[in-house]
Parts: sequence; C-alpha cells; structure tokens
Amino acid sequence: MTPAPVSSRPSDPAAPAAAPSPNRPSLAVPPLVGASIAELTDWVKEQGQPAYRGKQLHQWIYQQGARSLEDISVFPKAWRQTMAAVPVGRSQIHYRAVARDKTVKYLLKLSDGQIIETVGIPTAKRLTVCVSSQVGCPMACDFCATGKGGFVRNLTRAEIVDQVLTVQEEFGRRVSNVVFMGMGEPLLNLDAVVGAVRSLNEDVGIGQRNLTISTVGVPGRIPALAAHQLQVTLAVSLHASNQSLRETTIPSAKHYPLTALLDDCRAYVQETGRRVTFEYTLLAQVNDTETHAAELAGLLRGFQSHVNLIPYNPISEVDYRRPSGDRAQDFLEQLEELGIAASIRQTRGLDADAACGQLRASHLEVDSDSSNLAAVD
Repeated sequence: MTPAPVSSRPSDPAAPAAAPSPNRPSLAVPPLVGASIAELTDWVKEQGQPAYRGKQLHQWIYQQGARSLEDISVFPKAWRQTMAAVPVGRSQIHYRAVARDKTVKYLLKLSDGQIIETVGIPTAKRLTVCVSSQVGCPMACDFCATGKGGFVRNLTRAEIVDQVLTVQEEFGRRVSNVVFMGMGEPLLNLDAVVGAVRSLNEDVGIGQRNLTISTVGVPGRIPALAAHQLQVTLAVSLHASNQSLRETTIPSAKHYPLTALLDDCRAYVQETGRRVTFEYTLLAQVNDTETHAAELAGLLRGFQSHVNLIPYNPISEVDYRRPSGDRAQDFLEQLEELGIAASIRQTRGLDADAACGQLRASHLEVDSDSSNLAAVD
C-alpha cells in the first residue's frame, strides 16, 4: 500500500499492504502496528470496508491493545473471521525478570522466533521503556553482552512500537518516555527507528522530546538523523576520553575517529537546536581516572551537551569491573569543576541481568543447554 500523502514517515516494511481481495486476505500482509491512521484507513478501504473503520482500527490497536482483528468487536463478525490471518504485529512475552526496584526486563518472542529484550523502568512520575532496534548488534563493543552475541537482523517499525505497547499493557499505565538504548545500533536501522518515533509520537501519544535515540557512532548517520528534524534527544556513547582508548573497547571507532564524531555532533546541534547527551560507561581503572576526566572535559568544552556517567554493569564474558561509588562521584565532581554538565545515571534492575543483552544471552544459553540435554536423553 502506498502511504497517504499526509504521512511523513519513512517507508517501512511494517506499513500495511493490501490483500489480493476483501474475501481472501494474503498471509503475507505486514503487521498493522506502527501504521498511521491514514495508512490504516487506506488499508481498510482496499479491503472493501468504509473509511471510518480505519479510525476504529487505529483506536483498537493503540488504545485497547487488540492482538488480533478478531478481537475488534465493532467490526462485522464475518469480516473479522475473514481477516483473522492478518497479523496485527504483537509479540509474545517469553520471559520476565522483576528487580527489587520494580524494574521489569522482558524477553519478547517475535513472529520468526527471534528473542529480543525490552525494559520497563517505573518511577512515581514516569514509566520509561528501553527498546531494542535490532536482534543482536553488529558493533561488537567489548564490554557489551549484546555485542558478544553477534547480529541477526534489524527490527521492523512494528516490532519496535510493539515493545512500548507491551510494557504499557503490563504496567497498566501510560508510557511517558522511550529510550532506544536496548539491543542494537539504532542508526543502522534508521528508517524503521524514525518510523517508530513518528508512530510513538502520533499514534501512542508520547512527546518527541521524551524520546532518546542512542548511538555508538556510525559514519554519515548522525547527519542523516538530523535531516529528519525530529525533536528527540541524541545520546552518543563515547565511553572513552581519547581515540586510542576508544578503539580498544569499540572496534568501529577505528573507522570513525572521535574528531569526526564530535564534528557531526556539533553539526547536529546546529541543525536541530537540540542538545546532545554523551554516554560514558565508567570502567574501573580503564577510563575512570583523573586524567580521563580531564581529557573528556577537553573534548567537550564549549559543547552544548550533557554527560551521563554510567557505572558499568558487569557481564561474565569480560573482566571489566564496576567502579566504586566514591570513584564515580570523584569523576563527576572533576567534570563539573572543569565546566562540564554531568550526572551519574541511577542503575536500575541490577539484580535482574541489568546489562543490555545479558538476560537474553543467559536464557539463550539455558535454552541451548536444555536442547542439548534433551537430545542426549
């Protein structure tokens, strides 16, 4: 289906397409989650239904959590049964881990059997969802559990939006903030991510300024994101105060030097008027010394930015350690003394495999072991 002219979303495989006839819907029709009201209206009209059914479909998907067209009681029963095979695009909860602080990490099973992570992070005033943008990640950062697992595929717009709808339903309250900081590199899946941002804003009702897209840095992609003129926050994962150190933990840094990355960030600020957040994971005795703080301040001085310091969440595959609370506080105070706006991110869900990709990796390993045992039996 060709999107209606009023839709400004980039093309995405999640946009609904027409079935061959109103009576024989194609099993290959893409999911409906993530589609705009204009796209859904065009789609129902192509099925021989009146235009107002598009608004009804939109309401049932985004406000009432319909997981099947058969659930939509305002539709004619005969049409519901005919269209039962059309996928709405909702995943299944494969596993959930609840931390003492009420953070909930979910493993979601997609239609092709792939498993992704998403996290619901509640406070008294907010419900934040950390979403994945890929199954696995190709960036292979040395300290990241997701990177250790390799890359499988990009997520569709529908699969990204579904994560937010799932957490919203599970908590029984509206999601206020979304961060693209889960599995994957969002800027390597830019069309689907931008499409998801549009849908989360226009369909789910989350303000763009409450959305954050995180990237470790991909050449050419920050300018491409800026061109969309979104009001989201860009979060750039630095994790090092100089080029040589960054290359030891982030393999892609060899092809995208810090100087070029920061030049793109400055251009992003100029084009969008939006401040950049820099993510800096503190690794004990690796990048958390006074020298590193001074180097980092030198890189960012005069920049319209904020630094999020993230004490490392250990994973079993590597020997990096989490710095002490005092060490993290000293690093913060040194940055502030040098004129850099910074804060220490509160760690949530530490007792529920908090590190990105950690829960998925542990469960895939268990599933594999179980399969092997079954084969032996």
